[in-house]
Formats: sequence, C-alpha cells, structure tokens
Amino acid sequence: MDLALGLPVLVGLIAVALLFDFLNGLHDAANSIATIVSTRVLRPQFAVLWAAFFNFVAFMVFGLHVAQTVGTGIIDPSIVDAQVIFAALVGAIVWNLVTWALGIPSSSSHALIGGLVGGGMAKAGISAAVWSGLSKTVLAIVLSPLIGFLLAMMLVAIVSWASVRSTPFAVDRAFRILQFASASLYSLGHGGNDAQKTMGIIAVLLFSQGRHDGEFYVPFWVVLSCQAAMALGTLMGGWRIVRTMGLRITKLTPMQGFCAETGGAATLFMATFLGVPVSTTHTITGAIVGVGAARRVSAVRWNVASSIVYAWVITIPASAIVAALSWWAVQIFK
Repeated sequence: MDLALGLPVLVGLIAVALLFDFLNGLHDAANSIATIVSTRVLRPQFAVLWAAFFNFVAFMVFGLHVAQTVGTGIIDPSIVDAQVIFAALVGAIVWNLVTWALGIPSSSSHALIGGLVGGGMAKAGISAAVWSGLSKTVLAIVLSPLIGFLLAMMLVAIVSWASVRSTPFAVDRAFRILQFASASLYSLGHGGNDAQKTMGIIAVLLFSQGRHDGEFYVPFWVVLSCQAAMALGTLMGGWRIVRTMGLRITKLTPMQGFCAETGGAATLFMATFLGVPVSTTHTITGAIVGVGAARRVSAVRWNVASSIVYAWVITIPASAIVAALSWWAVQIFK
C-alpha cells in the first residue's frame, strides 16, 4: 500500500469520488422521479426536491453493508492505492458522461464496479479480484431487473383485482396520493444503495493510506458527504434519461407508476440490507417493463428496452477498459 500520499492529493481524490457521487445523483435522478413525473403526479422541479430529500436521509435507515462490499469485496484492499482509485473513478465518470450525453440509462453502479476491476487488474492482474464479491455483484445484474419485473407485475395483478369494483376516476385519484409514498420509498432505496458505493471507495482509499487504525470502517463525515453529494446531483436532474425511463419504454398511469416504484423499492431494500451493490437503473427499468407487460406485451417498446440491455452488458467491460487505460497513463506520466 502507498502510504506516502500527500494530503492535497488525498483531498483531491476524495473530491473526485464525491464528483462521481454527484454525477451518480445527476445520472440516476431519472430512476427516482421518472414514474412520478411521467404520470404527472408531480411537476419535475418538485419531484427532484422530493427525491433529493429522501436520497439524503437514507443513511438513517440502512446500515453500511454495501459500502463494506464495495470497499473490501470487489478487489483486494491490499493492492488499492491512489492510482487504482483514480483509475476506477475516471473509468466510471467517463462512462457515466458518455451514456448521460446519449440519453442511455446505463448503470452508474456497475460503471464504478467495472472501474475498480479495471484499475485493480491493471496493477495486479487477475488475482486483484475478490471473486466471491464480484460474482455476487455480477449476478445482481441479472437478478435485480428480473425481481423488479416480477414484483411490479404481481403488484399490478393484485391492485387490479382489488380495485375492480372502483371507478377509474377513484382509482386514479387514490394512486396519485399513494405514488408519493412509493416514490419516497424508491428514493430512499436509491440513496441507501448508490451513495454507499462511493462511501466504500473513499473508505478503502483512507484505509490504503493508513488513515484508519488498522481496520476498515466508514467514517461518519464520509457518510454525510456522500449522501449530500448524491442529493445535490439529484436536484440537478437528468432530463434526457427521464424521457427514456418514464415515457419511451411504456406509458404509465398513476396505478402503474405506484406498482413500478414499489416493486423497485422492495428490490433495493432487500439488496441494501444484504450488502449487494445493485443497479438502481436496472431495477426500476425492470419494474417499468413489468407493469407495461402486465397490461399487454405490445405495450412495452421492446426496441427501446433492448437498447438499454445492450448498454448494461457493455458497462462493466467499457468502464474497466477506460480505468485500465487511465492507470497505465498515470504510470507513464508520473
């Protein structure tokens, strides 16, 4: 481990990590607000305030299991140094900016995982990976949208049966109110899972520099900084991706928006308590596809959904390659 890193460089790297967290909030703001905006329950400017608040307070609800996984369960903490962290963040940030510019809802989480793997393997080869934690994370790529899909589809069936005797107007009015609760829960799950990934990065950087007393933990100031950075990013919004998530995949009613958000929130709560760094983007997309498919299969614009899946598949390899190139560039110019 590199213990000779100066304080200005360490502060600079922490600032880059918080920039990633801010961009994560910006990039994934659509996940928290797409359904409640597309159903016209809340205006966009109010929706981002609502989501940002619940993003910030998430640390009061969840433990730090995801931060522990990211800090110690993706690559071996003993090989982590400033160059590896810098390369991981560059890989994740570059991929986030590319997909944000193109309006593709790819996963910020898996961009960060890919960046860590790319930076770690560039330094120490294939042995850098902690395969137990990495395989759990890769498995979540498949399972999180599938669970979101199934839960949302089930909820649509249950809610449709329960409200069969109600008028469409009464159902619409009831679910416009209930969507406030479901959007809050989803934003809480988003803040709980996503902000912890940056906490893990900063904590393992501090650990690698001997700033912890012999054991890995996440300082409280890191928790607050990461939650605040993500909430600020959410406030800035991400309208290109909102359009794709809320409008282009399928048209949503307030009842369907409630089912999508509740299915997505339940998936995120389970994953966060288990310490699995899942993709909030994958989860809400699976849930939105689930509510569309519950109506009829043709209600889902499968060409849009499939283009999103392609972006998911290449996220980890693409961010890993950028991170590896960044690590080699640092070696050349340092």
